[in-house]
Amino acid sequence: MKTGNPLVLIVDDNSTNIDLLVNTLKDDFRLGIAKNGPKALDYIEKKLPDLILLDIMMPGMNGYEVCSRLKAVSRTKDVPVIFITAMSEAGDKTQGFELGAVDYITKPFHATEVKARVQTHLSLKKMREELSSQNVILEQKVEEKTAQLQEMLGATIRAMAMMVETRDPYTAGHQQRVAQLACAIAGKMGLSKDQISAIRFAGILHDIGKIRIPTSILNRSGKLLDAEFDMIRIHPKVGYDLLKNIPSPWPFAQIVLQHHELLDGSGYPKHLKGDEIMQESKILTVADVTEAESSYRPYRPALGIEFALEDIRKNRGKLYDSDAVDACLELFQQDNFKFE
Repeated sequence: MKTGNPLVLIVDDNSTNIDLLVNTLKDDFRLGIAKNGPKALDYIEKKLPDLILLDIMMPGMNGYEVCSRLKAVSRTKDVPVIFITAMSEAGDKTQGFELGAVDYITKPFHATEVKARVQTHLSLKKMREELSSQNVILEQKVEEKTAQLQEMLGATIRAMAMMVETRDPYTAGHQQRVAQLACAIAGKMGLSKDQISAIRFAGILHDIGKIRIPTSILNRSGKLLDAEFDMIRIHPKVGYDLLKNIPSPWPFAQIVLQHHELLDGSGYPKHLKGDEIMQESKILTVADVTEAESSYRPYRPALGIEFALEDIRKNRGKLYDSDAVDACLELFQQDNFKFE
């Protein structure tokens, strides 16, 4: 193990669990160990880890409180926390995500899954840091360098999007196709170049919040349970939290937050209505619904583009923005639009 490897803190009051995690991770990461909440906070204060594996059921201070304290301090709020616990109810998982955890692993765990999730979230953390750094540079560069740096930004964003899609092979390419259609709709509606750029990046990243949804839910067949759907519904807010601190000339984090809002207020996460929803988000919603309904999903066959177009036509002005729907229909029915 190299001294420059990422530092992972294991917080668990059970020595057997600690030994299992140490044996799983010792070859690839530097490791710290704390057997209760106060010792974990003390360790984190002295040696800021790159990622924390945190048990919930511990005497005195439980894992939820430890996570809550970390997220309340600017120095530690961005350290990824993965809960690893025997608590497996959907409500327990939802509470963990609401507190700011990036993932939730239930015991007994598989060593390869733990290592893969740790590596995924460390990679995502590094990409966010690189993306923030690139945007700072972007603001400092003179005009002739802007296009080059924006291309770098786009490449990093596409890489972040691909990380999400590797966990959900059934929807691979969905985000790129939604971005393609949303930009075409925006162009037909006459939106500005900056608005279309914002829509493009938001489209590529609109489902990045699903990084926190267990693959067992993303890939399962059959109708989701209410508790499982409640977990799915957190992904716009999770995506917003992942993107909101990235310096950018475009409000793509806010667009991502609103991409499941509907005109009548029946959407989520904030139940916004009408003009409370950004125009860019309204366009992204139409593109997202059209692509998703026309494509295969584990819980249903592909419904086809005609079904999707009839759905947005039927709900034009009710759930979906009228101008965005009209532009989408025109693209497919008159301009022969095709997904790449």
